Amino acid sequence: MTKKVKIAIDAMGGDHGVDATIPGAAKALDKDGDLHFLFYGDEAKIRPVLSKYPKLKASSETIHTDHAVRGDEKPAAALRTGRQSSMRLAINSVSNNEADCIVSSGNTGALMAMAKMVLKTLPNIRRPAIASVLPSKTGRTVMLDLGANLSCDSEVLIQFALMGAVYARVSENKKNPSVGLLNVGSEDMKGHEELRAAHGVLSRVQFPGSFKGFVEGNDIPMGTVDVVVTDGFTGNIALKTAEGVGKLTEFYLKETFKSSLLATLGGVLAMPALKKMKQKVDPRFYNGGMFLGLDGVCLKSHGSSDDVGFCSAIIVAANL
Repeated sequence: MTKKVKIAIDAMGGDHGVDATIPGAAKALDKDGDLHFLFYGDEAKIRPVLSKYPKLKASSETIHTDHAVRGDEKPAAALRTGRQSSMRLAINSVSNNEADCIVSSGNTGALMAMAKMVLKTLPNIRRPAIASVLPSKTGRTVMLDLGANLSCDSEVLIQFALMGAVYARVSENKKNPSVGLLNVGSEDMKGHEELRAAHGVLSRVQFPGSFKGFVEGNDIPMGTVDVVVTDGFTGNIALKTAEGVGKLTEFYLKETFKSSLLATLGGVLAMPALKKMKQKVDPRFYNGGMFLGLDGVCLKSHGSSDDVGFCSAIIVAANL
């Protein structure tokens, strides 16, 4: 008999709270029947939504707390006052071996701070990093850090490269993942001192992957390497830019198809192909940032995720 994967859910996290987390869990359960959920949050808000999904209700437990971490709350304040928050209790369940992983759409800084304090980092890892996958010409590209660390020295970037390579081997089945450092040019002399120092070390040491040197922003969608390594400031900007370009492209397509009767007819004929393309580029299907470097599985879902996006994050967590 297959063992159930127990997933702790910060039900109150994100812009949509229970209106995304509960339906998202229901979608994930439809895809994988070997999931069991622990919902942490306000039972009075969880119960009405959960009652709409009998199958999910039978495969879940609700742990009540009326405290939720606010989206604008500082990490230090969340650590100090959020001991009984839905986010903290969900993280605690992983530490206490009550759950196999935790998924939250809540405050990124608070989630990282709490997870780092409760789950601890793996030996010799200085800082955890947020890693996720982005669509690319060659398939999927792992990228880190996506916002956990705004600035990084060379040692941290080297650790990110190692963790990213291991993550690509596990999550993307890459036997010898290629790794590149994101820079303003591919030449060895380009970039700031920390990048050049990391480049120097990675060029001469052995690790679970192959180092390809510096890569540029346009290499991310081209899939030039399997893993792109950068600091959280740059990575988060690159991620949000990619999401914005996707939304802009969708807007232009809709406007173009509405521009004339002939264009509308063309849009109808092209609809099957467009839906197929959307499956490849829709950011909701790539949602779920893994906190690499922690002694436990913690997944960050995008704060604005709907149920489809939250479902994707759950599936990522369940497969790790």
